[in-house]
Amino acid sequence: MTETRKTTYREALNEGLREALQQDERVFLMGEDVGHYGGCFAVSKGLLEEFGPERIRDTPLSESTFTGAGIGAALGGMRPIVEIMTVNFSLLALDQIMNNAATYLHMSGGLFNVPLVIRMATGGGKQLAAQHSHSLEGWYAHIPGIKVLCPATMEDARGMLWPALLDPDPVLIFEPAVLYPMEGTLPEKPTPVAIEGAKVLHQGKDLSLISYGSSLHKSLAAAEQLAGEGIAAEVIDLRCLRPLDDTTIIGSVSKTHRALIVDEGWRSGSLSAEISARIMEQAFYQLDAPVERVCSAEVPMPYAKHLEEAALPQVETIVATARRMLNG
Repeated sequence: MTETRKTTYREALNEGLREALQQDERVFLMGEDVGHYGGCFAVSKGLLEEFGPERIRDTPLSESTFTGAGIGAALGGMRPIVEIMTVNFSLLALDQIMNNAATYLHMSGGLFNVPLVIRMATGGGKQLAAQHSHSLEGWYAHIPGIKVLCPATMEDARGMLWPALLDPDPVLIFEPAVLYPMEGTLPEKPTPVAIEGAKVLHQGKDLSLISYGSSLHKSLAAAEQLAGEGIAAEVIDLRCLRPLDDTTIIGSVSKTHRALIVDEGWRSGSLSAEISARIMEQAFYQLDAPVERVCSAEVPMPYAKHLEEAALPQVETIVATARRMLNG
């Protein structure tokens, strides 16, 4: 029997950072307040004291500047981890990410890789209002040349960083902010984590619930509630948003014949729309009902708690949609 220990999502991320810094002297962390304050969400707390200011580097409030510095360091042989406070702020570095990091390998004819990891908080649920609470990872999943990850479990929070650093090309890791205090367990001895491919976390035969990030936990809760009504929902954690794991998605839909995608992004032009299109293209004749989606309301994220909750996907909405799909 594998021995486990209690921890939090935040502490699991911290362990992953510490492991990377210990294993490779080329690894360093840079970002706003990552040193003395331990990061905006305390993920890097204690690392400055352990590894020093050369490897835990506080930066000015200029996302474009320090993301560009990370790209240069990666091209120079280092293994930088760039932390951007929230996904909304990453738009200030979009030119660096899309027009530089993602294109160097192609535009250099395969001569220059950019082994850069960019971490950032994403999503709502913490009453941080419209400038800090959106889920824009689906936008980045549109860009060729990068890999897009979203760890939703303790194992992935702990284990995704090191293989991301081993990837020769840019990897973006989106950490759902609402999960930072989430409690759970990890094996005493960490096991390797693959960063490509989805996982089926709950087996079922009646309906496929396809999700990621904080919405994954709502999907799991919905599956438990549906089980009490005699509905066996299969829950898929996408984990990697680019490239998407078509094999796991289509395999599940071919078994259950119904697909409900839960995506905290806005519905229009969303990742859920892409997944729905792929299901239609590859498994249309396996479907017994149209693909359904539960997404965030198409408004800037409200600050008031009751309005924020109303704007985000919730367990009750997932359950009601699944019921309708089964009962017609």
